[in-house]
Amino acid sequence: MTTGVPTSPHTARRRSRLRRYLPLGIAAWLVLEIWLLTLVAGAAGGPTVFLLLVAGLVAGAAVIKRAGRRAFASLNEAVRQGGSPARGGGNGLMMLGGLLLIIPGLVSDAAGLLLLLPPVQRAVSRLAENALEKSLRRVAPGSLGDVFQQARMHRPDGKVVPGEVIRDDAPYDASRGPRPPLTR
Repeated sequence: MTTGVPTSPHTARRRSRLRRYLPLGIAAWLVLEIWLLTLVAGAAGGPTVFLLLVAGLVAGAAVIKRAGRRAFASLNEAVRQGGSPARGGGNGLMMLGGLLLIIPGLVSDAAGLLLLLPPVQRAVSRLAENALEKSLRRVAPGSLGDVFQQARMHRPDGKVVPGEVIRDDAPYDASRGPRPPLTR
């Protein structure tokens, strides 16, 4: 869907770079995982590798279940108190660590185990927040960061009308005449 806002060449270049290197990175990661599994199978035997993979699957499922229960308990407590859930808590990164444990492979298991450590969770959380804040500071017009400057009104026929929100904080003055009718 087009918004009518021209895309800067900088964002187009970033997308094409991601499209080019992401499949290469995934392929390199898969080759590394398979190579390490064959190395361990040659040294310790095939049943040992199978047990390692099953143990990673079971541990990852347990971690995801525990993190989900913690997140749900936090949400219930917040609803009971009438507030919002506590920020952070590491539940999202704990679930990511569990997912990495479930994915077969030794590199993903090591990364998943690292994400279960609280100091690593704090560091990754800080890095992610800083990266998100930095990317929102240098946004292109018409992107997610520009949401507060522009609004789109949807017409009944499905067409999108671009517009700007102008806040007039002055109180209503009856001398200007009647207010226009609200139409839908």
